[in-house]
Amino acid sequence: MSCAESPKSQHKRSGVYFATGLQEEERRAVHKRSFKVLEGLKKLNIQADQAPVIAVLGSGGGLRAHIACLGVLSAMKELGLLDAVTYLAGVSGSTWALSSFYTKNGNMQGIEEELKHRYEKNEWHFDESLDKAIQASRRENYSLTDFWAYLVVSRQTRELHDSNLSSFKKQVEEGVLPYPIFAAIDDDLQDDWREKKVQNSWFEFTPHHAGYPALRAYVPITEFGSRFENGKLVRPEPERDLTFLRGLWGSALADIKEDKAFIRDYFKDMHEKLKKKYLHRGGAKTVTYSNAEQMDVDEMFLDLLMAYAIDQDDPSIKDKLCVMQQALGPETGEFGKEMAEIIQNWNEISPEKKEQFLDYLLDYLKKPQEPITYSLRSIGNWIGDLFYDALTFVRKTGMCLWEWQWGTVYNFLYKHGNIADETMCNREFLHLVDAGLAINTPYPLILTPVREAHLILSFDFSAGDPFETIRVTADYCHQHKIPFPEVSEDQLKELAKSPKSCYILRGETGPVVMHFPLFNKDNCGDDIETWRKKYKTMKLSDSYTPSMVTDLLRVSKENVQKNKEKIVNEMREVTGKHGNFLRVNKSAYFGDRVQDIQQHRHDL
Repeated sequence: MSCAESPKSQHKRSGVYFATGLQEEERRAVHKRSFKVLEGLKKLNIQADQAPVIAVLGSGGGLRAHIACLGVLSAMKELGLLDAVTYLAGVSGSTWALSSFYTKNGNMQGIEEELKHRYEKNEWHFDESLDKAIQASRRENYSLTDFWAYLVVSRQTRELHDSNLSSFKKQVEEGVLPYPIFAAIDDDLQDDWREKKVQNSWFEFTPHHAGYPALRAYVPITEFGSRFENGKLVRPEPERDLTFLRGLWGSALADIKEDKAFIRDYFKDMHEKLKKKYLHRGGAKTVTYSNAEQMDVDEMFLDLLMAYAIDQDDPSIKDKLCVMQQALGPETGEFGKEMAEIIQNWNEISPEKKEQFLDYLLDYLKKPQEPITYSLRSIGNWIGDLFYDALTFVRKTGMCLWEWQWGTVYNFLYKHGNIADETMCNREFLHLVDAGLAINTPYPLILTPVREAHLILSFDFSAGDPFETIRVTADYCHQHKIPFPEVSEDQLKELAKSPKSCYILRGETGPVVMHFPLFNKDNCGDDIETWRKKYKTMKLSDSYTPSMVTDLLRVSKENVQKNKEKIVNEMREVTGKHGNFLRVNKSAYFGDRVQDIQQHRHDL
């Protein structure tokens, strides 16, 4: 059962706001958590008067990261280590694990049992997931993220969450669980990230807010996805469910070429399922247009839209349009003449005009018409409401696939007068995607000056080089003058050849970092590469056996169990001296944005 909203949350903040320090709700939750942290440290025989800020980070890695992160959380809870943690933060697959953790109120035993049960039974409800995806396609800002969330991520995790991120408030406000942070990045700023590692790229979600920490600009999480203008809410939308957010946070399982091929194949496989569900026609029979009189207009149109969605240059599309024209007959009047002209010039007209025509044809078929003689249908309108929604879903998904449009949400900074950066306030829509495309671990969200982490436990579930996240983070921190342990490229290359289960990185200032590669010589021996191949990122959940789930949980737990003493020692160390850490220079971190925010507060 999901957490209920606490009484303290009943006073709701509304609209865009700026925070010069920790936001008030987070500050109160972290303060409350500090008492639990002190109790947790005491149970580990660590005496402290003031609680250090200890953060656990989970990397991306698809289903591998999801299951392994659950294993880490389970081991940390069992060993009493989780009670000493202030923040839990994740990227991509780890966000799936964290959302399950909070949905079940941190009951790791129950989560593990349920996880194993789902993979023993091989359960996934396609019809329910499809209904959710079709509902989402009614939105103006539908994108591939919706398709991915309801039909891919829900299939991978075998979970379909109706609950919301705001439902986690009670447990974190009472300090019972660490404060969670979920990472994404702004896809429109990807070029700036690659060139300059701009901080504006990073976007965060918590049970209280969503926004840009580098700009210190946020909206309440309950209003994320609503329409804003000049900082004011102009059209509220229901809070997006966790399934959608999981799709947004975990939207990159491979490179673009692999993802495109995967989605096209997946979409192609849905063709027969859609016919069976909405037209009550099953079987894998391939339709031939030589006997098109045996088809109904709705089936023809589904076939046409599917072909166009998968390959806009498919030469059979023109033939399908010709058959549809014959099926519609002469009763189409002026529209029939226009349709004939479009078909005749199909190979020459622009993609935009083709899409406009298909949209118009869809609306035309929805309207009540006189019965036609060629089709077997004899009802007044050729396409019913439910099937119309399914066709709209196919049509919109095809458009998003060809435009490669992900994470489309309303920009809450749209036309905001207090944002100097025009890139941030001129866009009506944002495109938020998997933060693993930037850094596959959420270091930038924990290393902000307002959070002041003293010890970071970073669990790396990435494919390939287990030190890439350290390498990229060190570069990011160097560019922005953020304290982080210095690393040598030669040293990282050498370590990657045969990684151990734990590394401790220290700098003269800033947090201590403990880095835990998932597959290492301590838990895999000489078979590291075998384990990596066994748990590829793009591996579908259908091929995960119960024993694979159990094995992955085991090796991820071992990384905690084998290093408990090291973790406790580092907790003891930072507890004794955390007040002496050099803090990040906020002016250096935020630059001119500090002045913008102060001016905004003055204007208010």
